[in-house]
Amino acid sequence: MKFIALLVLGLSFCIYSFTSAENTAIGNRLTMNSTSGIKFSKLTLAKAIKQAQSSGKIIFIDVHTSWCGPCKEMAKTTFTDQEVGDVFNQRFINLKIDAEQDEDGPIVSKTYSVAAYPTLLFINGEGKMVKKLVGKQSKEKLLSAVSTIK
Repeated sequence: MKFIALLVLGLSFCIYSFTSAENTAIGNRLTMNSTSGIKFSKLTLAKAIKQAQSSGKIIFIDVHTSWCGPCKEMAKTTFTDQEVGDVFNQRFINLKIDAEQDEDGPIVSKTYSVAAYPTLLFINGEGKMVKKLVGKQSKEKLLSAVSTIK
């Protein structure tokens, strides 16, 4: 009887593992093939500042944490919106920085006085903050806020 229970438990685990891995792979393919939304660069802040100096663009930083619910919601909705992506990808150097886990996280948080998540920072090529938005932003609020940034 114990053998049958262990066998059923083992088979259930194998089936769950297979379907979870398959669903993750499908989700990754959808994410990789997605052309809408903000394209975030994997740059350090120092490299982004150098790029901003040479390109004349402003740096956009989404400062978030892994446990922040509004951060996750914005990542799924506002940041994946086609119109938001078109504006941000054209006008900004886009970075996502986890305040607690990324190397630049504590430095960015201290330098720009980040006290809540999400905090959205707009930094010029000199490293000076141009604009700061705190809290979850809808598509409309975010596009309106960035319309004045030059």
